[in-house]
Amino acid sequence: MKPHKQIKDWGLGLSNPLIIGGPCSAETPEQIAQICSEMKENQIIPQVFRAGIWKPRTRPGSFEGVGEEGLTWMEIVRNELNIPITVEVGNAAHVEMALKHKIEVLWIGARTTVNPFAVQEIAEALRGVDIPVMIKNPMNPDLELWMGALERMYAVGITKLAAIHRGFSDAYDKRYRNKPNWSMPIHLKREWTGMEVINDPSHIVGRRDGLLEVAQSAMNFGLDGLMIETHHDPDKAWSDAKQQVTPRRLKEMIDSIEFKQSLENMKPDEKLFDLRRAVDHLDDQLLDILQERFSVIDQIGAHKREHNLTVFQSDRWKEVMDSRTEKGVKKHLSEKFMKELLYCIHEESVKRQERQLREAEAINK
Repeated sequence: MKPHKQIKDWGLGLSNPLIIGGPCSAETPEQIAQICSEMKENQIIPQVFRAGIWKPRTRPGSFEGVGEEGLTWMEIVRNELNIPITVEVGNAAHVEMALKHKIEVLWIGARTTVNPFAVQEIAEALRGVDIPVMIKNPMNPDLELWMGALERMYAVGITKLAAIHRGFSDAYDKRYRNKPNWSMPIHLKREWTGMEVINDPSHIVGRRDGLLEVAQSAMNFGLDGLMIETHHDPDKAWSDAKQQVTPRRLKEMIDSIEFKQSLENMKPDEKLFDLRRAVDHLDDQLLDILQERFSVIDQIGAHKREHNLTVFQSDRWKEVMDSRTEKGVKKHLSEKFMKELLYCIHEESVKRQERQLREAEAINK
């Protein structure tokens, strides 16, 4: 069942951008109380408090969460901060326990999102329940898998949905713990109009010193909020110690981030309108040029067919790729962009010539 493209209603009255803070893992009631105390002291009360109760670890023997007992500690958050609480659930049993303890928001982690069986099990446990659910992207950059998890929730009646962008596994990228690949959350927002996407810089960077840069990038790209792991004593955290910040540092980060205004519900000013109109005009010119180019390609295809030449000419392809890429770089276009653009144009050219060839063969039969 495909979701309605316009559906999006948290129903909690939460503002945009949404700030979610709290520890990677709930460790002790004293820890939760101290984090709440320091949040109040530093005047940084997030709209939602996060805490890991069950921790899906890569290898056994690591700290895997305190389990259901930790859910009872969330009363401390309610009493001290009076804000909704979110925890990660990985199966139907987790859902049952979270609902029993009146957890207000659930999230599904990246390791669970990769498994449609697990996501469906959680969805069935939530059938008929009116609760917001956030879904992290899968470990690998698979947009269909991410959207599929959201659709499974929607199919059982969960319409209060949001996505969490926490980056993607990349063994060759040494800068990030999980490469952000910004095109993925942006594409998700294009595909599902109105879908809120919350950025998780903690898991993207994997260390404290890069959080602010990634958080600002998320706001620049138009994402809808931040989930930042917050601990009163990060260096002594039982899990993911390197990527957590103190409430004081969280306050400093939020104060220094430049939050962008969305134009979705605003009328653009005159200058922006004029610039967009200029872009529209240039796009029309680009389309006219592409049409003209492919018209010439059709003539090339006819010539190849007449002289019994192959559609693909490797030497010519290499010459075009190298020369056009060099020209593009000189015009301050990136090499990656030029190669991707030329590849797309070449693919369309080959398809047109192949289609011509098949049509000609059908006529000659």
